[in-house]
Amino acid sequence: MRALSTLLGHFVRLLLWAFLAALLLALCWSFLQLVELVATSVDESADSRQAAYRATATAMDRSADETGSLYPRWRFVLLQDAPQPPATRQSPSPATTIEAPNSIPLPPLLLPPNPASPVLAGTQVPPPAQKIIRAHSLVNIALLGGDSELTADQFVRTDTMIIVSLNLDTGDAAMLSLPRDLFVYMPHGNMGRLNTAFGIGELRNWQPGGGFGLLRQTLFYNFGINVHYFALINFSAFEAIIDRLGGVDIAVDCAYRDYYPIDRDSPRSSNPDDYALRTLAVGYHTFDGFDALWYARTRRNTSDLDRGRRQQILLRSMWREARQQGLLTAIPTLWAELNSLIETDIPFDLVLRLLPHLINLKIENIEHFTFYSDFHMRDWTAADGAQVLLPVPDRVHQLMQNFYTPPSPNQASLASPSVGVYNASGMDDWDIVASERLRWDGLNAIALGRFDEGQPRQSSQLVDQVAAQKGSLVPLMLSALNLSADQVVIAPKPDRAFDYLVIIGRDYESCTFDVLPVDE
Repeated sequence: MRALSTLLGHFVRLLLWAFLAALLLALCWSFLQLVELVATSVDESADSRQAAYRATATAMDRSADETGSLYPRWRFVLLQDAPQPPATRQSPSPATTIEAPNSIPLPPLLLPPNPASPVLAGTQVPPPAQKIIRAHSLVNIALLGGDSELTADQFVRTDTMIIVSLNLDTGDAAMLSLPRDLFVYMPHGNMGRLNTAFGIGELRNWQPGGGFGLLRQTLFYNFGINVHYFALINFSAFEAIIDRLGGVDIAVDCAYRDYYPIDRDSPRSSNPDDYALRTLAVGYHTFDGFDALWYARTRRNTSDLDRGRRQQILLRSMWREARQQGLLTAIPTLWAELNSLIETDIPFDLVLRLLPHLINLKIENIEHFTFYSDFHMRDWTAADGAQVLLPVPDRVHQLMQNFYTPPSPNQASLASPSVGVYNASGMDDWDIVASERLRWDGLNAIALGRFDEGQPRQSSQLVDQVAAQKGSLVPLMLSALNLSADQVVIAPKPDRAFDYLVIIGRDYESCTFDVLPVDE
């Protein structure tokens, strides 16, 4: 009996040791698996961060103060007030500055040569701009308007320069207007106006790339952005494209006055008697090609910066008209016709790859950027006495970084709340003008026609039917429409058709751009 008890004790101890050994083996195996998992995670961390960045459209938010998402990138002020600096986005953190790979093959970057002297044309040559890091797959196209039809020197000046950036990851687009009088370093070896870079490159047969090759290197040296392709158009071709669309509808928010040919069949007469002053009133207008060109070029009571804004408005309207007519899907069959009107190096296979992006692009997903006087640039007198503009490097760098960065989730959500705009001014189409002004800032605004109240209202009104403590769009709309806080009415309405209502009165004046009033 005692022997049986002893044998049983040995057996129990053996089972216990076997259990402990199995447990130790399992712990070792789990530890090895954990080590392998951590190693794999470390290897994939960069790819994961980039994938997460692309999935969320952007990794940057604007702060909740004056530069927050409730304020537009344009800073609108009354003409008599001093201009305010534009809102800026938060700089990317080091984790988000890894440059994303291109999803499609693009032309390689052309690095410009360094200047031969620290001073050229009597001006200190700026150092090369810091490269703007793109966190998404971008295709950048320079849309250029040349003046060769107005001159006899065979030298092309690109007074219109708009960079269009298509974000293939997020489905957004951005437009940036470049002032023609920016005085910059050009890699051919001198300082000069930006609008001459393309012409100088053509004249000198710059290699590689000719006129656009020199412009590409000029843009990269001074602004840190890599522009991949270009499309150059002259006046006649611009008119032809507008007429091919059947005209464009433009909401004109500032009155303009400039000389207009009495006989449109002789639009370039050198006789002053062949012209008369024409006033374009605030309202909703349909332009044919000739009038669209006049609207795009007029500068008599305005500036080159405002002209860049109007050219972006025209491009936006052209794209919208082409989309409504189904012409975007017909681009492959129209490509030969387009190539007869414009000079471009965009390959046809790239056009086919970009077509889905263009077809699906929503109007509220197009952002607009421009330079501000006395902020992004300052006045300068060149050695030859020319009045030019010198870029302010740190502010231009932030502008370019904003241009490369798609809207944050907060900004993208601005398109969700609805804004209904009524016209109680007694003036034709002012509800359309105001709604288009709000849509320029990405708001979901709809023109509702005349306000059925009998006599016109003297004062405009903004009715807030949400009354939200956070995320209110009231500051943005007040700024865009140039209204004051005492014109806001808080009237919560649970069964509302619109989150906000705007009632436009006779005092409506949203022309807060660089435009002088037109005398009545």
